[in-house]
Amino acid sequence: MKFRPCIDLHAGQVKQIVGSTLTDDKQNAMTSTSSNVSHENFSTDKPASEYAILYQKDKLQGGHVIMLGSGNVDAAKSALQSYPNGLQIGGGITSSNAQEWLDYGASHVIVTSHVFHNGTIDYDRLNTLVSLIGKDKLVLDLSCRRQIGDVSGPYYVVTDRWQTYTNVQVNEETLTKLSTYCSEFLVHGVENEGKRCGILEDLVVLLGQYSPVPVTYAGGVSSITDLDRVKELGNGKVDLTIGSALDCFGGDIKYDDVVSWHRKENPE
Repeated sequence: MKFRPCIDLHAGQVKQIVGSTLTDDKQNAMTSTSSNVSHENFSTDKPASEYAILYQKDKLQGGHVIMLGSGNVDAAKSALQSYPNGLQIGGGITSSNAQEWLDYGASHVIVTSHVFHNGTIDYDRLNTLVSLIGKDKLVLDLSCRRQIGDVSGPYYVVTDRWQTYTNVQVNEETLTKLSTYCSEFLVHGVENEGKRCGILEDLVVLLGQYSPVPVTYAGGVSSITDLDRVKELGNGKVDLTIGSALDCFGGDIKYDDVVSWHRKENPE
């Protein structure tokens, strides 16, 4: 099991946002209602490249840069160029620009809305993408949430800044089928993302049991013991991203302690 670092970009800045509140700043500018405003846990003027350099120094590979909405291209490029082939990139990736982002230095591209289109899986787009860059460079984002009010039902892939439900359930069938098109999955537990309220344990169990390819879970980490918990629940097969809970993003968990945990699990 590995710790996977992250750099979340919103309006050109490194931020941590509660996932279920995520909106685009263009939308915010059109309305003053609080229900349409993203809730930020953390925001900094520190450049994205500085985080990338830190991750490279600590030899953390397979982390991701996520562009949340518009205005993030320059910051994302700076991070990728600071840690060539060490970070994945997601947010607005399509067949038209995937190779361009790989050329900028991304190790993989992460795709959601381009493939999960009009509420379902667009296999034409998926096949085109694979033919262009190869499955080994593709990560499919299966970030998901339950239907509102359903506390025990299935998880559905969500798109468009995690606000739009698809009809695609995250289950054994989906994981098995889509694994033939990609090298990894990235899964944010959207309802817990950014809340530091604990991981979605049943989702971690599902991913560890059924994903045929490497998978990274993110969402709700509240203490360093969650690393051990994910290792146990995911049978050592599920990697973990920690965002808002880390001290480098304004949280209480020491980044250095997490790096030490990772090194013990993954000795050189």
